[in-house]
Amino acid sequence: MNIIAIAVGAAIGANLRYSLSIWAAQRWGASFPYGTLIVNVIGSFAIGFVLVLATTRLSLSDTARLLIVTGLLGGFTTFSSLSFETYTLVTSGSWMAAGLYVLSSFGLGIAGVFLGAGVARVLP
Repeated sequence: MNIIAIAVGAAIGANLRYSLSIWAAQRWGASFPYGTLIVNVIGSFAIGFVLVLATTRLSLSDTARLLIVTGLLGGFTTFSSLSFETYTLVTSGSWMAAGLYVLSSFGLGIAGVFLGAGVARVLP
């Protein structure tokens, strides 16, 4: 059952990631990986929010946690895309954009986890 829950969550997360990346590229262009940045920041917020909520206020089953965190959020966020997009920026000579992308991805990702955890803690 856990494998099925992870697979279902991953399918949903991957499709959400793809859709958001396409939307961002259409909106702002594809010269900078806005879609992956947005996905990873939202995913970081969501994992902080869900895990704090699950440990302080909700009683999630192992299967539900695996579906949401490992499947959905694991399929939604992507470190390999961040790595490849950084490589692409560097090899195309966009060193400043690559540096900005890495710093903003990690900085905003970590901030997202703290923000998500904080929001979960203050919920009534």
